[in-house]
Amino acid sequence: MTRHFSVALGAAFICMMSSVGVAQTVIKDAGFALPEAMRYDAANDRYLVSNINVDPLAVDNNGFISIVSPDGKVANLKWIAGGANGVTLDAPKGIAIHTDVLYVADLSRVRMFDLATGAPRGERVIDGARILNDLVVAADGTIYVTDSGAFDGDATKGAIFKITAQGQVSALARGAELKVPNGIALDAAGNLVVVPFGGAEVQTRRTDGTLIDTKVLAQGQLDGVIVLPDGSKLISSWATKQVVRQMPD
Repeated sequence: MTRHFSVALGAAFICMMSSVGVAQTVIKDAGFALPEAMRYDAANDRYLVSNINVDPLAVDNNGFISIVSPDGKVANLKWIAGGANGVTLDAPKGIAIHTDVLYVADLSRVRMFDLATGAPRGERVIDGARILNDLVVAADGTIYVTDSGAFDGDATKGAIFKITAQGQVSALARGAELKVPNGIALDAAGNLVVVPFGGAEVQTRRTDGTLIDTKVLAQGQLDGVIVLPDGSKLISSWATKQVVRQMPD
């Protein structure tokens, strides 16, 4: 099965692109409502798509998670849906998979769902968080999540949080130097790769938050990031409406 790099685009469609070529599948007019993120679920050979549904800041319990098959068919539009089957889901953004759990960044909480059934499996609350945006889960179950803070131009409100497997929360970094942190990933060395919506700097940080390296792209408004096996990074940019590949050098 060929792995894919996936990115959500626009308010009503998603685009699935092969990581080894330019072939793409566009799915539109399928009922998506402000799709934010998409993650490949290798264990079940499917894609999971988070849908904010109307307002990215509202506590309205109408967000949902969709299932899309590798051939581009929507298998279940509202597999997990706020207000149904005991689910609370307001404005879901980044999603991550670790073992048998789906993790979802949702405003001030990281919500957890059973990967097989979609049933709720608890949540982690981050006091003071405003817009939890993207997250990644390490092999030991530690969660690293970005808080974009605000979309009002005030870059001082952003943060990166760490949640241990036992549920302990701590802030790794805060403030203007993060430039509205958005996408986050782990590289092969176990360092965090963070891209900002308020800038063009690709930051590499240790898992204690210490800045190791910064590389600047030509354009900013960066959103999603993944690290490929060769160490290169795929990064989506609103400014250029592109997915760019940043080589290890």
